[in-house]
Amino acid sequence: MSTLIRRAVCAGSLPAFVLLCSCGGSPGPAPASATSAPPAIRYPSHLAAGGELPPGAIPEDPKAGDPATIKAGETLFTAMNCDGCHGTGGTGWVGPSLADGRWRYGGSDAAVFASVYFGRPKGMPAFGGKLGIDGVWTLVTYIKSLPVPPDIATESWEGH
Repeated sequence: MSTLIRRAVCAGSLPAFVLLCSCGGSPGPAPASATSAPPAIRYPSHLAAGGELPPGAIPEDPKAGDPATIKAGETLFTAMNCDGCHGTGGTGWVGPSLADGRWRYGGSDAAVFASVYFGRPKGMPAFGGKLGIDGVWTLVTYIKSLPVPPDIATESWEGH
């Protein structure tokens, strides 16, 4: 076979070879962020269609109380500008206090996780897409470690 014909055959078969190799094989494992889904959160207040709730759990903070995670969460709280709304140390400013023990959407690990991961109406952005599951749990660990201030800036007016 002449050199010119050999080059033409090789050049013509290269795209076919690449296409053949890319179609049949597995692309390999997906990155963890692509395969990790947020935990399914089950709330007692969910209304079950047909009387059956979908599978779910009530997740708990896997890093609760870990001093290194609390420190990392404090850094992340500032880096993500959480203190821009919730104030230094989460004591409240434009956004509600995260340290006073009162929670609009619930103060369980699962509820705080859901608030940070998915966001909430009227101003709380969803950080799950940016931080991922581990990053959100790091923030939850920090938030849940905040001490209740001795003087709570707002009072509950229920019953008054």
